[in-house]
Amino acid sequence: MQMSRTHAVVLRSVKYGDQGLVVDMLTRQYGRLSFMVRLSRSPRGKMRRQFFLPLSMVEVDFDYRMRQGLQRLNDIRLWHPLPDLQTNPYKLSISMFLAEFLCHATRLESDNQNLFDFVDISLEWLDGVEERFANFHLVFMIRMSRFIGFFPNTEHAEDGGYFDLLNACFTKTLPDHGHFLMPAEASKISLLMRLSYKTMHLCAMSRAERNRCTEVILDYYRLHVPDFPQLKSLDVLRQLFV
Repeated sequence: MQMSRTHAVVLRSVKYGDQGLVVDMLTRQYGRLSFMVRLSRSPRGKMRRQFFLPLSMVEVDFDYRMRQGLQRLNDIRLWHPLPDLQTNPYKLSISMFLAEFLCHATRLESDNQNLFDFVDISLEWLDGVEERFANFHLVFMIRMSRFIGFFPNTEHAEDGGYFDLLNACFTKTLPDHGHFLMPAEASKISLLMRLSYKTMHLCAMSRAERNRCTEVILDYYRLHVPDFPQLKSLDVLRQLFV
């Protein structure tokens, strides 16, 4: 047993019994961990429900047990408040999608501080931006693949090429399997790979085009992350923006 303190982002909370929660978090020091939490009955207690909302950025104290499936949480504090993610209806819908996405995409991650820092910086950026963030989730998902090991090889990302989803690369020849994009869609994905949060508004897309890009990127994750499911929050995300 090891006394530990680390920063974490809440991904999912599932009710357990009368006052309990099982909470999945991405932590900076240990990667993915699950915690058993007993909610405080007093409004001033340590374990208040508002700390366990999806994408809450918190600092936690706990007794780390390497081989234990559920860790016991001793204390929790809000670390980075992200108020706009909880109140702006567009950002709230995006954040619910990202929480579900992260819950499945990081399921096998252990110590990966670069990944955690990327998530932290990205969520802070989204909370603070006031406009032109419709493409945020697309850039987030593509850029995150770099931190979990399958960012596409862009060596042959040129007009007229195919994108091989299975082998994570662009190619001039038609792949001999069904997991690829034709040149028109491959060029759109290639463009997204070059964008940052500050420049993503330069890629103008209709709602249909944005939804298609979302589906392609999720298919890409499905090919590279074991047991990556259909996301329930996707239907709400599809309705956002024009």
